[in-house]
Amino acid sequence: MTRVVFLLVPQLHLLDLAGPAQVFSTAADQGLGYEIRYVAEQEDVPTAQGLALRAATTWPELTAEDLLVVPGWRSRVLRAHGELAPATLARLAAHHAAGGTVASVCAGADALGRAGLLDGRRCTTHHDVQEELAARHPRATVVRDVLYVVDDRVITSAGIASGIDLALHLVAVRHGPAAAARIAREMVVYARRNGDAQQTSAMLRHRAHLVDAVHRVQDLIDARFTTRLGLADLAAAAGVSERTLTRHFTEATGLTPLRYQQELRVERAEHLIAHGATAESAARAVGFQDARMLRRLRARA
Repeated sequence: MTRVVFLLVPQLHLLDLAGPAQVFSTAADQGLGYEIRYVAEQEDVPTAQGLALRAATTWPELTAEDLLVVPGWRSRVLRAHGELAPATLARLAAHHAAGGTVASVCAGADALGRAGLLDGRRCTTHHDVQEELAARHPRATVVRDVLYVVDDRVITSAGIASGIDLALHLVAVRHGPAAAARIAREMVVYARRNGDAQQTSAMLRHRAHLVDAVHRVQDLIDARFTTRLGLADLAAAAGVSERTLTRHFTEATGLTPLRYQQELRVERAEHLIAHGATAESAARAVGFQDARMLRRLRARA
């Protein structure tokens, strides 16, 4: 069971909170093992949309597997808004120091900055306050005009609906792209990734099209990307010829079905390697016979 703990700040935006909370709630409904908690410095938390929320003031015990999220709040400027006590900021820093992941939505990046978590790291925030974030935290590298940035277990997103993209990315990294796709479909959101390219889920990055036959094939590849998939079988699943499938798939995604499958394999292998697997074991886990093909594809990328 992984805890996702949302730290609620007065005047927070409801969608900054509700978007990622819905992703992890849906993941829990699908058996992926998430427990959601809400904490704040006071029990009653006013929101920017006028609805008061109630949160716990006692923090749960956290492990390195747990996620802390700071939703953003209403403010055209960061200064003098979103204030948090030094003890609360210290909790954010301590969780990261213990191996945990800390994330923010919109102006919540400023709270991470005040906790010292942006120093020496890449980050982003809503376009209205990104210049101020850079000025307030000069040791951070603010990446403009992207949906989210991941840097050493510190994850920042642009704001409002991009919190959904951030949460779907975390699900895709932990459970695979097919799990993220199922949640996106359940939430009736457009399954795509336009954030930092090196941190995006390949499946979601190539879903920004409206070709149903290609989506059906992508669904099949997403669920079985570690196995051998013949072009004839994929074409049959889509109800088109092999030539037509290849043409439509390439026009819609910029990749052939094989290259798309390879991207999923490489992305998953890199996640396994980042968590201690050898290149050889990661390659075999994602369907390659050995690490040679994995190394060639990583070098090409």
